[in-house]
Amino acid sequence: MDEAVLLFRARDGDQHAFTELVGAHRNQVWAVCLNICTNPHDAEDALQNTLVAAWQNLHKFRGEARFSTWLHRIAANNALSIVRRRKANTQLTDFTDPDQPVELVDDDGPAFDDRVALRDAVHDALAQLSDEFREAVVLREFGDLTYADIAAQQGVPVQTVKSRLNRARTQLAEIMKDRIGAP
Repeated sequence: MDEAVLLFRARDGDQHAFTELVGAHRNQVWAVCLNICTNPHDAEDALQNTLVAAWQNLHKFRGEARFSTWLHRIAANNALSIVRRRKANTQLTDFTDPDQPVELVDDDGPAFDDRVALRDAVHDALAQLSDEFREAVVLREFGDLTYADIAAQQGVPVQTVKSRLNRARTQLAEIMKDRIGAP
């Protein structure tokens, strides 16, 4: 069904239309929450808060940006809020979840333990970035947002987004180099 029709029906209180509307973006929204929070439990909270906030504020969506951009913004804000609360209460440590299933695929790629180590290193590296840098990287790489969409999300010019992404990628490369000894 057309997104505009779903949006109209959802604004009229149709929960099934809302479910279909956000369902089209669920994987990207989850990726945004998970990669900003770096902790699956916090990401679940952020995702739940995002869905509740989107439903409660659907009437405020003006249509000036795409619905997915608006939803990603809510997700990023909720995830950052959880990260800030967590930082206020604890120091950043290892947030890997040993109970989280990891796909065991026999392919020609890196060995299983290498993939797990790389995933953990990426999560740790993302956690070390400033909130603005982490948000920009996650929205670009995991949310597939354009520079313009990220700029609108962060309330900054497009050039600032490009600069943040460049600096964040440089920092990530350095962190990863130190962490896994990459050249």
